[in-house]
Amino acid sequence: MIDHARAVALAQRALVHLEAGTTDQADDVMQVPVEEYLDPERWRRELDTVFRRVPLALALSAELPAAGTYKALDALGTPVLLSRGRDGAVRAFLNVCRHRGAQLCPVGTGTRHRFRCPYHAWVYDDHGSLVAVHKPGTFGDVDTGALGLRPLPAVEGYGFVWVSLTPDRPIDLDSWLGDYARELERLELDRWHVYEQRELDGPGWKVAYDGYLESYHIQALHRTTFAPTSTSNLMVVDAFGPHQRILYPAKSIRTLREVPVEEWDPAPHCGTVYTVFPNVSVAGAWEGHGVVSRIMPGPTPDRSRTVQTIVTRVPPVTEEDKKYTAEFSELVERGVLEEDYRTGFDVQAALSSGANTHFVFGRNEMALQHQRRWLERLLADAK
Repeated sequence: MIDHARAVALAQRALVHLEAGTTDQADDVMQVPVEEYLDPERWRRELDTVFRRVPLALALSAELPAAGTYKALDALGTPVLLSRGRDGAVRAFLNVCRHRGAQLCPVGTGTRHRFRCPYHAWVYDDHGSLVAVHKPGTFGDVDTGALGLRPLPAVEGYGFVWVSLTPDRPIDLDSWLGDYARELERLELDRWHVYEQRELDGPGWKVAYDGYLESYHIQALHRTTFAPTSTSNLMVVDAFGPHQRILYPAKSIRTLREVPVEEWDPAPHCGTVYTVFPNVSVAGAWEGHGVVSRIMPGPTPDRSRTVQTIVTRVPPVTEEDKKYTAEFSELVERGVLEEDYRTGFDVQAALSSGANTHFVFGRNEMALQHQRRWLERLLADAK
């Protein structure tokens, strides 16, 4: 559970900023070349040296809730199959038959312990082993032990299934998360429930993800969605290696001043966002409803795909709960798709106009600066 004392301390930091008209800030502004958003060679390096090398949170544990559940997805053009076996462990494979390369499952989730190729009916079990070759008497002898599904390194932890898209690159989750593991553990995401999941088309992955990392735009862009309840241009930011915890206080946080500190319940007044580098945002996890966003680069530098998952601590049962959850889901989709991404597509379309040679990340956009510095660091380390 969220540590109450820690939540109170964060709320106090936010209140100080709110009353002073300030926010957490970086030491200086940062200039980022616009070319970094356009250059296809750089984009390819981001995919190859960052996305294909770091542990990616490709699914929530809640998406594979029981033995026999699976999820098939596309990750950077790589077909991935996640399967929770009879033993409860989640494994990752290339979703590709070893006979003639057909994909075993279409993108989506379901329940099965065996995977039958739709092309020639070869069958694999939930450990990836080849257990049946159709008409073996006519096909000929094959070494079934050598023709199991190609595995990908996978680790389940802290509410996510982490996968390495490079088969020979094992995952050291403790090293990757460091102290941030404890932050994610407190969210107890493995106990949440998936209410709804959708995919959204977006602009280039950096244009799309930039909007998740600052609140400077809330008042101007989200006037009818998030601005009525959320403060604008106020952030409390803490970094854990490349990952970050960002608090965007609600306007209602002012009411805490009317309550003795020992009686505070900060959760309803704190819009917390937990980012997992390079591309995941977990928002609203201090309360009963949240949204997990996974932004993946698309097939070209100017496009991305966002998997947006609405989660609840408890499945909505009453009509009132169902109505609230549906309204929450609709609000999130509208704010992101019709406001953030619509503006992002405009930004993407204008990148090559020559109007800007650099973008300026303000001191008040310190989480955005932190993300970019880590991206540059990993790109440099890979050279």
